[in-house]
Formats: sequence, C-alpha cells, structure tokens
Amino acid sequence: MSSADHNLSAFQGSDVPSGKDMRFGIVVSEWSLEVTKALLNGALNTLLKHDVKEDHILIKWVPGSYELPLAAQLIAENEKVNAVICLGCVIQGETRHFDFICNAVSQGIMNLNLDYNMPFIFGVLTPNDQQQALERAGGKYGNKGDEAAITALKMAALQKTI
Repeated sequence: MSSADHNLSAFQGSDVPSGKDMRFGIVVSEWSLEVTKALLNGALNTLLKHDVKEDHILIKWVPGSYELPLAAQLIAENEKVNAVICLGCVIQGETRHFDFICNAVSQGIMNLNLDYNMPFIFGVLTPNDQQQALERAGGKYGNKGDEAAITALKMAALQKTI
C-alpha cells in the first residue's frame, strides 16, 4: 500500500514489548535539523511510552546521515545497549549525491546488524523534498521516529528470546 494512503505510524501487528530494563542508543543527523529533531522526538516519546527509562537512552549527534553507521558502531562497541536507532534525512537533489549517500548509509547500517549481531534500526528518510520529509516526521504520514523505536523494541525483545 502506498504511503499516500495511510498514516505510516498507525502501528498494526503484534503487541509492542515493554522496554523495561532495556537500553537504547540513538544517533541523529544534524543535517535537515527540523526533520531529524522531529524524528528524535517521535523515537523518544515511543521509547518512554513503552517503559524505557530516560537514563537508559543515549543520544549522540553527527553532522550528516553518512556518519550514522560509524557513530552507531561506536555506541555498540562502547556502551551497553540492546539496540541502536539511526535517524536521518537525505533529500533528493539534482545530482547523484543522494544515491551515493543513501546507498552507503543503508548498506552501512545493514552491515552493522550482521557484524554485531544486534539491532541497528534504519530510521532514515529519503524523500523527494522537504515537504515529504516533514509529512513523515510527525506530519500526515506519521513519524518514522515512532516506527524506528517500535522496531528497536521488537527486535531487542526478539533477540532476548533467541
């Protein structure tokens, strides 16, 4: 179903597990700050709503989305966390820069999942323009930060059961 048809954050599926006694890292890009701050607020509100203690959430800022994988890796290596949420926004431009950044970031985050055997969550928007980004960062299509936090809770809980 197209995102134009519904609020992407209207979560459907199995129950969201409690985050009690879990720890999360969140890495946030400073690029497109209006959007990434909204994504961060969505993620924080969702984690807190699902019983994660505020002092069990570590937030680190990086200059852009390209830096998300390294910062997430540093958190995994130096902090005791159950998952790392990566939040960013790369808006389509007139050059191929968008393609290179999006490919590198998505591949980097995916590799971290496999290399570290823990959840690294892809919460990076890749819209065509600023309006589409805002619509997915707390606007009419929900908040990708909410979705990333739910995914982190579900994957961290899954890992504990296996």
